[in-house]
Amino acid sequence: MSLISRVFGLFSTATSDSTAPPAGDLQTSIWTHSTSMGGIDDSNHSVRYGDLALLEDEEPRPPYLHAMLAGGTGGTCGDMLMHSLDTVKTRQQGDPTFPPKYTSMGQSYSTIYRQEGFCRGLYGGVTPALLGSFPGTVIFFGVYEYTKRLMIDSGINPSIAYLSGGFFADLAASVVYVPSEVLKTRLQLQGRYNNPHFNSGYNYRNMRDGFRQIVRMEGFSALFHGYKATIFRDLPFSALQFAFYEKEQSMAKQWVGKRDIGLGLEILTAATAGGMAGVITCPMDVVKTRIQTQQNPLEPPSGSSGAKHCVEHVPKESPRPHAPASSHPHPSRPHSRPISTSGANTSIPPPGTPRLDTSSVFTGLKMIYRTEGIAGWFRGVGPRGVWTSIQSGTMLVMYQYLLKQLEAHQVLEECL
Repeated sequence: MSLISRVFGLFSTATSDSTAPPAGDLQTSIWTHSTSMGGIDDSNHSVRYGDLALLEDEEPRPPYLHAMLAGGTGGTCGDMLMHSLDTVKTRQQGDPTFPPKYTSMGQSYSTIYRQEGFCRGLYGGVTPALLGSFPGTVIFFGVYEYTKRLMIDSGINPSIAYLSGGFFADLAASVVYVPSEVLKTRLQLQGRYNNPHFNSGYNYRNMRDGFRQIVRMEGFSALFHGYKATIFRDLPFSALQFAFYEKEQSMAKQWVGKRDIGLGLEILTAATAGGMAGVITCPMDVVKTRIQTQQNPLEPPSGSSGAKHCVEHVPKESPRPHAPASSHPHPSRPHSRPISTSGANTSIPPPGTPRLDTSSVFTGLKMIYRTEGIAGWFRGVGPRGVWTSIQSGTMLVMYQYLLKQLEAHQVLEECL
């Protein structure tokens, strides 16, 4: 058995039926092998031995369970590591005051830490983030691997397979992580309970109190506020992230001349893929944050005693029956931010605060552009770019590392 066949044997239960051609042969060699899960067979890939791409197009296929556990662990570690920067991004994007209180990334970070502390300030909303991150990424990597392998085996171009895999994987995981994203985003925007430094319009004691308040006052469907906006942000983000990552990995392997590209290139490919995808999808992230941190403007039913009505800043004027019709052709719209809970934070944002009274992503994009211009679309792009770079780098590097450890452990068990 050739050395290459032995290498493939580490990742499959069955060895290849063919042997490697001579190194000088420029003909195409077709390889197929099955996964250790006994699932989908690998696609037939062409390997030209005249290039430095020996078997670079032929990637090992780990068991689905390994991919899901490694991906879930790596994704959760990345989310927890960068949660504080995500809080800064959320404050910049969802700040209801105009002009905004939080401007640059460094200024926002230091202000939140100084005024509200680490746990309830920078790491506000970390509990729902943790509860949604692990199951969400487990589902994501399982669906991604299945979709990618199925499409490649059907003869579809690998780049399209990577894009589609990320797209469908995020769609499947969204059912789990969107409710946790709503709770996380509101708690991040709120900061500490009875926050005297920042009026977000929310005042939840903790995650459990926030969940009860949302369900009681806005209905269970409020946990899926911004679902369409989240989908419009995360589906293209995941598709672009994994398309960039797989392509950069392939280029790095061809440049190095072997499959093991080293830790430096692993981090570089993962971080740049996440960073580019994060910057490109920043406008969708702004719309998502605005929608998820704004309640339904409809008033609660009149019979509910515990609910607070939305506070609107409407100047009272005595009726003037003989006033000319043209004196107020467009009555000024009340600038308000509905309050979801009872509490101390009931002040009204100053006039000029941009507000989205819509759940439509494209309408929201147009409204933000009209009020804030292109800068409004890329509000918080600095922390988002840094966050997605480091989060993606952490997740994908840990994913590759844990896969190797799990595979080594499996081979050791088979040898015993």
